[in-house]
Amino acid sequence: MSKNGLSIAQQNRSVRQEALREWLSEKCTAQHLVDNILKIEKLDSYSDDFANKLAKLKTANDQRIKILSKYLPDLKAVEVTGEGGGNLTINVMQYTQGREIE
Repeated sequence: MSKNGLSIAQQNRSVRQEALREWLSEKCTAQHLVDNILKIEKLDSYSDDFANKLAKLKTANDQRIKILSKYLPDLKAVEVTGEGGGNLTINVMQYTQGREIE
């Protein structure tokens, strides 16, 4: 274990995950999703190749969403711990019950 409480494998995974996040953000994957949605909205439903174009854009979006959800997990779910992975301590500096602090 290192001084931050993570094993070498956990540190390596964290570094790889951050590098992948950076790479995905540079590739503007979310922007590609928006672009494809706009393309879908502009498709002519009376065109002979409407179904093929729609399927192509839908498949591209589905794959991008899978990549995003796999490699960019919801960051709101990150556990907050104290120093060294221990318990989190919260110090209350001033507390009043139902009164304004002056």
